[in-house]
Amino acid sequence: MRHDGSVTLFQYWNRLRGNRPAPRRTEVEPAEIKSLLADTFILEKDARGEAVFRLAGTRLCATFGKELKGLSFASLWAGRDQTVVGKLARSVFDMKSVVVLAFDGKNKAGDKASFELLLLPLEGGMESPRAMGSLLACEKPFWLGAEALVDCEVTSLRLIDADREPVLLKNRPAVEVPPLVPERRSITDSLIEPGQGRRFRHLVVFDGGRNV
Repeated sequence: MRHDGSVTLFQYWNRLRGNRPAPRRTEVEPAEIKSLLADTFILEKDARGEAVFRLAGTRLCATFGKELKGLSFASLWAGRDQTVVGKLARSVFDMKSVVVLAFDGKNKAGDKASFELLLLPLEGGMESPRAMGSLLACEKPFWLGAEALVDCEVTSLRLIDADREPVLLKNRPAVEVPPLVPERRSITDSLIEPGQGRRFRHLVVFDGGRNV
């Protein structure tokens, strides 16, 4: 996950689920992720088994220039990508998979922007499976939100091991490094013969001169 918003949502979801494959949908409190609400969404499985938007944030709708509620999730893509995204969504519903997907979106003029999409499973029972996610721009060109995306192309996808990922997301432990001026004699010190040189900061000065 490259985007801070994706990491934040994943960590919130992970805290809710505890040791379970997924948290219950009733456990999600919008107030606890209010800074992300404009870019988040909820998916549900319709009668055909396809993922459709149940809810979508305002910025997300503005990105695509339309209300997304009730729209097929996979329809945001075309061709082979639409099939792949549909299968990934079903994997989230049925297998409780966690998916990170990167894609490029273009407006009508052909201007491009890169996005990261995170899909997280929610436990809603066999009758009403759900998923939550975020869709965030990796950069924000001036036209984004004013000109709708009309074409999306998947550039990479990844299935996340939800039990291992939190370890990878933690800050790396501090690593001790030697001081700039070691307390013990340095390698250069050991090369100086007694009475034949002296240290000046990082230099070794030898006395001498030309014979005249």
